[in-house]
Amino acid sequence: MNNGKNLKAVAYGEVLWDVFANEKKIGGAPLNVALRMKTLGCDVAMISCVGNDEDGKAIISEVKSMGLETNAIMQSENFPTGLVNVTLNDRGSATYEITYPSAWDKIELNDLAKKLVANADVLIYGSLVCRDEVSRKSLEELLQTKIYKVFDVNLRKPHYSYEILEQLLQSADFIKFNDEELLEIAAAMQSPFTDLEENMHFIAEKTQATAMCVTKGKHGASLMWKGQLYHNDGYPVEVADTVGAGDSFLAALITSLLTGKEPQTAIDFACAIGALVAASPGANPVIETSKIEDLMLKV
Repeated sequence: MNNGKNLKAVAYGEVLWDVFANEKKIGGAPLNVALRMKTLGCDVAMISCVGNDEDGKAIISEVKSMGLETNAIMQSENFPTGLVNVTLNDRGSATYEITYPSAWDKIELNDLAKKLVANADVLIYGSLVCRDEVSRKSLEELLQTKIYKVFDVNLRKPHYSYEILEQLLQSADFIKFNDEELLEIAAAMQSPFTDLEENMHFIAEKTQATAMCVTKGKHGASLMWKGQLYHNDGYPVEVADTVGAGDSFLAALITSLLTGKEPQTAIDFACAIGALVAASPGANPVIETSKIEDLMLKV
């Protein structure tokens, strides 16, 4: 796999259990990104909060066993560990029922969390964690740090507002959308365009972001990097479920770009990992290097 050695990353936001019909798996977009970056060789820490309950202890134990720094995952005495009820349709696409309030809505920064971000190369954050004022205020404090900031847009109705989304966009160096999110937010920002690429340029002009990517499901993804556009048309796989596919895509893309890989190589690699996650159940399957290489050779 790509080697993210020496790249220090911190992910901020929700850690939780994705509850499927027959089982539950650890999840939350920032955690999924962090776990995949760890498998790619990065030094990764997670800032979040779980309840002081069995679900919370199990998350910390499992995440620690995967090699993440967990000392900045706080424990709440007042709020339970987060749960998300995941429903899959016949194509494997997921819809989510997200419990509120959960411990991750109440992230309060400690000195360790601040130090981790101050010493890191990249901070990954999403929009869902901003549904509660407590976690949102903590994120706003971290966003004052001079660090490369990656905003993973993650629209889950009714848990967002355009006003807060615009603030998060303005803080980012790199923005990741899916195609529906891009068009929805561009329209809210009064974009006159309907074309995907035109709206990428529109949002780039309206924000401080110097780079962005847009995922397009089975049709791959587009990347804007240093003023140039790069594309991958996707890799054909039989979808098990789409949970976490975009998170692993982002992890692979960011790791590749920030360790000096060529942008086209980076987006090809990221799309292959995203496709293989979609072909496996759950958000964090083990992906063998040989499978990534084989898939990339098929197109």
